[in-house]
Order: sequence, then C-alpha cells, then structure tokens
Amino acid sequence: MSERLGWVRGVLPVVMAAGIVSACQTVQTTQTGEVGIGRRQMMMVSSREMESASSQSYQKILQEAGQKNALNRNKEQVERVRTVARRLIPATGVFRTDAPGWKWEVNVLASQELNAWCMAGGKIAFYSGIIEKLNLTDDEIAAIMGHEIAHALREHARERASQSMVTNIGVAVLGAALGVGQAGTDLIGTVAKVSFELPNSREHEVEADRIGVELAARGGYDPGAAITLWQKMGRASGGQPPQWLSTHPSNESRQQDLAQYAARVMPLYEQATQQGKPVK
Repeated sequence: MSERLGWVRGVLPVVMAAGIVSACQTVQTTQTGEVGIGRRQMMMVSSREMESASSQSYQKILQEAGQKNALNRNKEQVERVRTVARRLIPATGVFRTDAPGWKWEVNVLASQELNAWCMAGGKIAFYSGIIEKLNLTDDEIAAIMGHEIAHALREHARERASQSMVTNIGVAVLGAALGVGQAGTDLIGTVAKVSFELPNSREHEVEADRIGVELAARGGYDPGAAITLWQKMGRASGGQPPQWLSTHPSNESRQQDLAQYAARVMPLYEQATQQGKPVK
C-alpha cells in the first residue's frame, strides 16, 4: 500500500504538469507578411485579459505623467510621433485584420530615458529622451515605432505572461515531486528562466525587428533607418553584454539581420513613396 501511494505521489505531479501544458492554446497571432514570421505561439492568458490590463496600466501612466506635467509637453514633438503612427497603423492590417481598428493611443512622456513601447491593443508611448538624445529622424522614429507595434501585433506580452504561468506552476509541481524546499524551487526557477524564457525573449526581439522594418516600409519610411538607429543606440549604450547572456540580440548581429530584411522590404518602401500613401 505504501509503495502504491509513493508511486501515485510521484506520478501525480507529472500528470498535473501535462494537464497544464495541454490547457495551453497554440495560436497564430499574425499573418506572415513579406518578412515571413510564421511561428505559432503558446497562450494561456486571453487577449481580452491582456488588453484590459494594458489599458488600465496605460491610463494610470498617463494620469501620473499628467500630474507631473510630463505628458505631451512639446506639441511639435507629439505631432511628429503621431504623424508616424497615422502612417504605420493602416499597414498593421497586413499582419492582423483587426489591428487597424484597435483603440490606438499615441503619447509622448517627458523623460530622459531612451525608451518607447506599445502595449496590447495599440497603446503607444514615446519618451522625449530617445527622440532628443539620439536626434531621431522621422524614419528612425518609424523604425522604433514599427518594432514596438510588432510586439503588440504578435502579442509577445501575452505570450510571456503565459510562459511565466506555465513555468511558475510547473516549478511548484516539480518542487513538490522532488521534495525540495524553497531554495531548491528557486534554483529550478532560475534554470527555467535561463533555459526557457531568455531565448524566447531574444526570439521576440528578432520577430519585432523584422515586422518593424516591414511596417516602416509600408508606411513610406526608409527601412534602412533601423540600422542607423541601432548604431546610435550602440554608441549611447556604451556596449552591451554578450548576446547569449542578453534578452536582446547584440548590436552587431541585430544590424546584420536588419540590413537583410530592410533590403527585402525596400520595394514596399519605394511603392509607398511613389503612391504617396501606406501600402496595405
């Protein structure tokens, strides 16, 4: 009897873990576009949950920025960013038919940080520091914005949240099965992070880079500006950790990949400039 109970205790966590994995959905969030992004993604968190949480978070950030007089202080700067957005947003329909209809918001926060992001559902923020310190051209603003919009199109935040749920639940189950304490569980979690989460984060960055140059090109912005952008970023950062220890590709490998995909979408840029409107 005791042997049977021991066997059940050993097998049950494995069955539970298998059930957790089987509960995940494998989805295709975007069409492949000219850059050919076709990876399917594992999701446990719903799009609705992510969009709701993102909207609430975004409004809180805007409210706090407004209280500090740090929201859209420079009208000319805000109009530059919003003009780029108006040209890129129609092109998102190539990757997702629902995306042009998102409740897009575009704002500029007064901050010295070199940062910009796009939350689920099209909530965009640019920091004034990245525009001013890097002396960005409109083409380079489009490169950044295209990259950040790509993260939202691919629902990378939702995917990361789903991965975190699976990892956290799986670690708890495995820890119980092995009979390890908190220190052991923490160690398992660290291994899971290095082995599972970091490589996927690099993958997300590559996907966002490639989709980003296509969005920029379709919007009528030079996709090659992504290369000059990352040259500026490299000088501003003063060097980065080795690629295999970082969640982001190294500047050198990133520029090589961007050059290849910028060349691939150059005909879209030429078409957009000739017709004077985004290529959908």
